[in-house]
Amino acid sequence: MEKTTEKDSHYRHLEKMPTIEILQNINKEDQTVALAVKSQIENIEKLVDVIVPKIKSGGRLFYLGAGTSGRLGIVDASECPPTYGVPHGMVIGIIAGGDSAIRKAVEFAEDNIIGGWDDLQKHKVNQNDVVIGIAASGTTPYVFGALDKCRENNIVTGSITCNSNSPVAKHADFPIEVIVGPEFVTGSTRMKAGTAQKLVLNMISSAVMIKLGRVKDNKMVDMQMANNKLVERGVKLLQQEKPISVEEAKTLLKRFGSVREALLNIDKT
Repeated sequence: MEKTTEKDSHYRHLEKMPTIEILQNINKEDQTVALAVKSQIENIEKLVDVIVPKIKSGGRLFYLGAGTSGRLGIVDASECPPTYGVPHGMVIGIIAGGDSAIRKAVEFAEDNIIGGWDDLQKHKVNQNDVVIGIAASGTTPYVFGALDKCRENNIVTGSITCNSNSPVAKHADFPIEVIVGPEFVTGSTRMKAGTAQKLVLNMISSAVMIKLGRVKDNKMVDMQMANNKLVERGVKLLQQEKPISVEEAKTLLKRFGSVREALLNIDKT
């Protein structure tokens, strides 16, 4: 298969560019990413609409990847509980090489074709779950090996890649191929490809959580108030609903433990 992510950049002699030109050219390339994602919205929709009923019936969403792709999946998964108040085991990010690979690359971990499936087995993955493989190149054995085993076991699979007709996409029931083209620094898929993957992950998790009822109007009413900033946000949400003081709002939040419950009881106090 042809890897557009590995094609030679048409920008030459980057080391000789003035700083302003480097930054302008990176920004110019970044502006193409959103349009590449736009072309895949219908495919993203199909994946979201299969994830929601799975989670409603007790299933989970897994993100599986190596390197930058794996880290992006972990970031998205880790943000779901504090943002939407869901259990930590509902959305799970897995990276080739284990948790140590989040900070430091683990050599050849992505080349282990049975590694991804082995890691999924540790979580007792089953037919109620959905597994999304993330790989910019679309050729990562750790990812497509796991998706292949998932399909053998009737587990729904999706994928996010940045090349066409890749092995990862071919092993996914719901492939998403965001073709961003060559990188400003040739082959550095942490750039446009990474940005594209982050955008798609944002869309998937946000849409899923909205469809699960974790947003009221446009507010994160189930967020975990784990710091002062989030408490202040909760106070403002309550004050938008009813003219109460900051102290009254804080008392409601402390008493009921969440913005949602405080809103439900705001007229009873």
